[in-house]
Amino acid sequence: MNYFYVMNGKKLKQGLIIFVAVLFAAGIIYSERENVSVFSLNEPAAVYNVPTDQKVLALTFDISWGDKRAEPILKILEEKKVKNATFFISSPWAQTHTELVQQIAKGGWEIGSHGHKHTNYSGLSDEEIRTQIQTAHRIITETSGKTPRLLRLPNGDFDKRVLRIANELHYTVIQWHTDSMDWKNPGTEEIVNRVVSQAHPGDIVLLHASDSVKQTHEALPVIIDKLREQGYEFVTVSDLLKQTKVSDKQHVEDQ
Repeated sequence: MNYFYVMNGKKLKQGLIIFVAVLFAAGIIYSERENVSVFSLNEPAAVYNVPTDQKVLALTFDISWGDKRAEPILKILEEKKVKNATFFISSPWAQTHTELVQQIAKGGWEIGSHGHKHTNYSGLSDEEIRTQIQTAHRIITETSGKTPRLLRLPNGDFDKRVLRIANELHYTVIQWHTDSMDWKNPGTEEIVNRVVSQAHPGDIVLLHASDSVKQTHEALPVIIDKLREQGYEFVTVSDLLKQTKVSDKQHVEDQ
């Protein structure tokens, strides 16, 4: 009889441990519900990379201020015959650097929005978020002659409200998977190594073309050469997104 009760006690203890664990997990999910919902399959989500077997990736450049770095980067892309890249430009920069914006557009490179005011949109009201996106849209469209449909938020900051409003305004929020960390100016070799070692099919690479980056134009030619040696082809983010549609279509046809 004693042995019987000992076994029940063990089972009761195990049951209590499982019960507590379930409550703890439920508490975490509840406390993080805002973050979980951001990536819900039923709601708009940010794109970090695109699943594909093709050796394609997108080089992306954020620009929010200055005029010393953008032109050398454009020249390198031209010299290296990289016709496909995506520039996320802020609207204040677009207003004060119209010639550079038009140079990007005429060069055939893709233009996306980097918003208007350079602040964390998750801290704004719904109305303010909408105003920031719409203001940037109007200015970038007027200065570039292109209608942006891709949005990279300032500081990469967003929450589910930002995603929802961006989606309502017909924008896709684009993040990145490989961060060059060029904004830290860690050295040309470090920038090259970070990008080349982390690059993978369907990757979105984050680079900058603002005046704060002082080594990107030196690292870029090496990055391009090394990735080409590995068999990579450069595409715009929009072209990269089409890979998903092609893959989905192929999956349906194969069924």
